[in-house]
Amino acid sequence: MVIEITDFSDPNLDVYARLTEAQLLNRFEPAKGMFIAESPKVIHRALDGGYQPISLLMERKDIDGAAKEVIARCGDIPVYTADENVLAQLTGYHLTRGVLCAMRRPPLPQAEEIAKNARRIAVLENVMNPTNVGAIFRSAAALGMDAVLLTPGCSDPLYRRSARVSMGTVFQIPWTFFPEDCPDWPGFLRNCGFKTAALALTGDSVSIDNPQLAAEDRLALALGSEGDGLTATTIEGCDYTVKIPMFHGVDSLNVAAASAVAFWELRVK
Repeated sequence: MVIEITDFSDPNLDVYARLTEAQLLNRFEPAKGMFIAESPKVIHRALDGGYQPISLLMERKDIDGAAKEVIARCGDIPVYTADENVLAQLTGYHLTRGVLCAMRRPPLPQAEEIAKNARRIAVLENVMNPTNVGAIFRSAAALGMDAVLLTPGCSDPLYRRSARVSMGTVFQIPWTFFPEDCPDWPGFLRNCGFKTAALALTGDSVSIDNPQLAAEDRLALALGSEGDGLTATTIEGCDYTVKIPMFHGVDSLNVAAASAVAFWELRVK
């Protein structure tokens, strides 16, 4: 159902124009939570993952162009459209990838369920930059991780920028948040049969190519926040502390770049 935008105040457009990411998340009523998927590729991967579309927003030219297959897959939902300059006034930015889709947030699985059948898990502790979260998810999906677990202090993987940077892999790889009442997540994973490895620069760090690490049957790799890294409590609670050898006096990598190196080196071979 194609609807030409004539009234910016239409409440059906709030999801695109006036609601913040936090309001879309709707922590107080999770069943009403939504998110925005951006670009045809990301939307297709969300649909492949079983996510339910609510409405679409796109330039008029994309209805029979880049978004044609997306529209066909979404069934009889509203397709709001206008010229590029009108949409830029509505959203506050130009739709460089042409298409936005408002989708429902499904209930998140329990951490136990995520860990049950995994052998390699990426753990993100207080990684707050949505771009980094999206990049880590893309690396995790591409480089052999079975799942991603996040502490409550992390940016949400379904934020529009995270999902876009991930190229939709947030809809392909299993993930969830640890509950607020689970501060000792290394202990939780140990009880699930995992050894835990903290990526951190400490005096007793072992090199990431240590053969004992690669030989672990079930291993969780922990990455910390952009500024402070992993907490001292987490490092102390992990079975290994791991470093990536550096050259030319460089002491560390951006967390997203470090994740790619770690995931590749410690994947199940």
